[in-house]
Amino acid sequence: MLLEFYKGSGPKMPYTPYTEGRKGGSADRLSFDGLFWTFMRIANRLGRNSAEAPACRTRRGSGQSSGAAAFLALMTVLPASARADALTLQQALVLAERHHPQLQAGAAQVEVAKASQVTARAYPNPEAAVLAGRQTYRVPGNVSGLSSNYSISQPLELGPLRPARMRFAERGRESSEQSLAGTRLMVLAGVRRAFYQALRKQSEIAILEENLRLVEDFRQRTRLLVEVGEAGRLELIRADSEVATARAAMNAARRQYIADLAQLRGSVGATLGPDVKPEGALDAPAVLPSLEEVRREALERHPALLLSRAEVRRAEARVELETAQRLPQPSIRAEIDQPPDTPTYRVGIALPLPLWNRREGPIAEAVAQLRQMRAIDDSRRIEIQAAVESAYGRHEAASQQLAAFEEGLLREAEEGLRAAETAYRLGERGILDVLDAQRMLRTVRLDFLNARYDRQAALIDLDELRAVELKQ
Repeated sequence: MLLEFYKGSGPKMPYTPYTEGRKGGSADRLSFDGLFWTFMRIANRLGRNSAEAPACRTRRGSGQSSGAAAFLALMTVLPASARADALTLQQALVLAERHHPQLQAGAAQVEVAKASQVTARAYPNPEAAVLAGRQTYRVPGNVSGLSSNYSISQPLELGPLRPARMRFAERGRESSEQSLAGTRLMVLAGVRRAFYQALRKQSEIAILEENLRLVEDFRQRTRLLVEVGEAGRLELIRADSEVATARAAMNAARRQYIADLAQLRGSVGATLGPDVKPEGALDAPAVLPSLEEVRREALERHPALLLSRAEVRRAEARVELETAQRLPQPSIRAEIDQPPDTPTYRVGIALPLPLWNRREGPIAEAVAQLRQMRAIDDSRRIEIQAAVESAYGRHEAASQQLAAFEEGLLREAEEGLRAAETAYRLGERGILDVLDAQRMLRTVRLDFLNARYDRQAALIDLDELRAVELKQ
């Protein structure tokens, strides 16, 4: 019904539908330009109505001011998405899965492996040949004329050659699929890390802004005490120094937040708006299974280990293929020799002789690669076990630290600051005690924040190691 206000007279302004770009016209993602001009029309209409009112005719410009007031009032109902592009974790994961180049490259590699299977199943093509010329004679009684030769040969694949080639292609497809699964897990876990790192920096900035407000408030009170002669000039200098330090810390956090947003854009792999703002909350505290259970799940399901095992099977299949190629493969040949007088028909078989090349090199190369893949598989198993123990230990340590904060450490720091400020006002403590209490409160708040996000980071690592579905 608000749109009815700008129907009628008034300055002509460009119209942009406020549901532009959103399928179905949902108000979740409004076009800021469309809303801006819409509310400008509304404000202008309200201003004209107010200017025509008898009570307002005695004051010049009252219509304009009332219109501006109406515009400001209407701007308060603008959703946050019209001023900043809110990005949830679910949206970031969906964007990454749809548009990340590494996932597209992995999917293309799977298609390559499937095409290799088609190639491996194909039979060798026959070969046909035609020769033609003219026959002449020297001995009386012979004939002259066109002489031609027609031949066709068909290579045969006997023994284990064809099955070995097909198994090798099948193992290549399995490796490509496991590589794609590992890439997907890595990309989604990277998105979660970057997203929560940006949230961490947002919370850190809020804490530092609150700390700056407290320090500036204390500096203002110190200045008043100095002006009335109840405190020395040195205390004001110390308070100014503390304000400068708090402001520098906040500015540094804001610069780091910009870098974290850039990291988030890179991890998503899709174009995000310039004013993107991550919005979300930490996962609820989870009760993890035992370390042995987590280790077993990781060794059974982690795509890196599945990929290394697939590569071992692929290397074994290559050894079989190279060994099968040592067996000479015959070719059946049929031929027709057509001279001017009497044709000749011949059928035979051609067999290569492995005298000089018995494929010792390719076989040795395949065997060495098999040993390499087995060593890589063992190495990855050790790395996964170490990563599981590290992430599990970090999760437990962060949980214990959070328990200490929740038991009253944060509350004690806040009470310590209030007590120091009260003692300072009563003249029982100096300004250094108050500044130390403020630093302590800031440190405790930041430690509490870091402990929460450290536990989240450890949980992300454990989910990745256990190959837990991250798109939730």
